[in-house]
Amino acid sequence: MSHQTGIRANEELKKFFAKCRDGKIRVIKVSIEEGRLDSKNSSGYEWLFISWSPDTAPIRQKMLYASTKATLKQEFGSSQIKEEIHGIVVNDVTLNGYIKYKKSVAAPAPLSMREEELQEIKRTEINTDISIDTKQQTLGGVAFPLTEAARQSIVDMARGSYDYVQFRIDIPEETIHLVSAENIPLEKLPSKVPSDSGRYHLYKFKHTHEGDYIENIVFIYSMPGYNCPIKERMLYSSCKNPLTDTITSLGVEIVKKLEIDSGDELTEQFLYEELHPTNSLHRPKFAKPKGPPNRGPKRMTKHQ
Repeated sequence: MSHQTGIRANEELKKFFAKCRDGKIRVIKVSIEEGRLDSKNSSGYEWLFISWSPDTAPIRQKMLYASTKATLKQEFGSSQIKEEIHGIVVNDVTLNGYIKYKKSVAAPAPLSMREEELQEIKRTEINTDISIDTKQQTLGGVAFPLTEAARQSIVDMARGSYDYVQFRIDIPEETIHLVSAENIPLEKLPSKVPSDSGRYHLYKFKHTHEGDYIENIVFIYSMPGYNCPIKERMLYSSCKNPLTDTITSLGVEIVKKLEIDSGDELTEQFLYEELHPTNSLHRPKFAKPKGPPNRGPKRMTKHQ
């Protein structure tokens, strides 16, 4: 609630406001003169209220006009005012400025990031008339078909031919393609993650845990933040679960699923801790410190 200045319209201005309702007056300029609201007019029917407060005006004057605005609208008759705009530069109160204001009012409210994602999901939804070679809607997302090369690379990885495979989504074709299938050392893994587009990766992490040599295959979903279009982010997110189901059905056991923003996260320590997290349930219990020696027996409190 704004504070009012106590400045009121003089009698002359009140009488003039009454005349404005007959539709012969089109423009009124009201200013604060000697602590009163005064007017200069030209000649409407539906009234547009324009408050003018340029940045170059003194702060005290801007505060005075802002605090008196509600009083002026009340004196004139708020029901008579159809629209209201505020101007700080000349372009704000020109015809083009008014047209821009009308467009901004008519435009729908901006969507939140979550609302944009939900809207994109609706656009990518499909009907149930599908075949084995087409994408399909599932409870876990959208299943795009794999190219033959992508499918074969998974089979080859299950046989031990590769320790790294990368996939990408062809958005226009709505299919999943093979990017590369090779054997690479861990130190080269971060360089395989693009910084401008989403990707899926399968990597066989070779390491030692508690004295045992282990080879675990991890599925990595990389998406570089919001540098990618929302449709790309949504498609990669929606296709993730169906793709891992397909990979598993082709003989590759995925031990861990990871999501990263950049390749810099893929260090040996990161992968090891993701596969072998510290179990907080086996932390040693808190040991209550012993009391001071020779403090005597405990006192007994007798209930009244």
